Amino acid sequence: MKALKRVLENNRIILTRGIGLLILVLYFESRSYWDANGGELFAYVLYAIGLILVGIGSLGRMWCSLYIAGYKNRKLIDVGPYSIVRNPLYVFSFIGAVGVGLATETLTFPLLVAILFLFYYPVVIKREERKLEELFGQEYEKYKERVPSVIPNFSSFYEPERYEVNPRVFRKHMFSALWFIWIVGILELLEALKDLGYYTPIWTIY
Repeated sequence: MKALKRVLENNRIILTRGIGLLILVLYFESRSYWDANGGELFAYVLYAIGLILVGIGSLGRMWCSLYIAGYKNRKLIDVGPYSIVRNPLYVFSFIGAVGVGLATETLTFPLLVAILFLFYYPVVIKREERKLEELFGQEYEKYKERVPSVIPNFSSFYEPERYEVNPRVFRKHMFSALWFIWIVGILELLEALKDLGYYTPIWTIY
């Protein structure tokens, strides 16, 4: 069990992309029940909410990257988004991932994404926090006492007037933050192929 946890922790990016690819394949072979059975309005609402969440997730990740890019594991960041929650990148990733799920115009995909995320990422968060405790010791312990792990406390928000940013590292982070938007674009392309009759979905998903 411990060996499995270690594998999951050490291959987070590969596993995340693999799950994302699997969801795209499932979507490729499916059609929204709501879109196919007279529930176009409900499907549109799901898609609209999904786009809003994708926007929040992408902008939030860029906001986090502005502060953390070039400083990870070198300096304890406790300002900006890190002043209201200790793991804002994961919070915004969760929002964006659920948004992508809703953009499929189904309830099944966002529920699946949420379950996978809530099952896997707490393990990753605990591992990273242990590492930060080793790196920053008492400073991180005090930070944990005043800032929650994943539920934001907006009353503790603090933003400095000036902040030094590493533009090269931030640029790389910025592109990774746009993954959610690119995935929605791929979903739209697949949907267009379905509508044009290039292939027929195998099953219908609620």
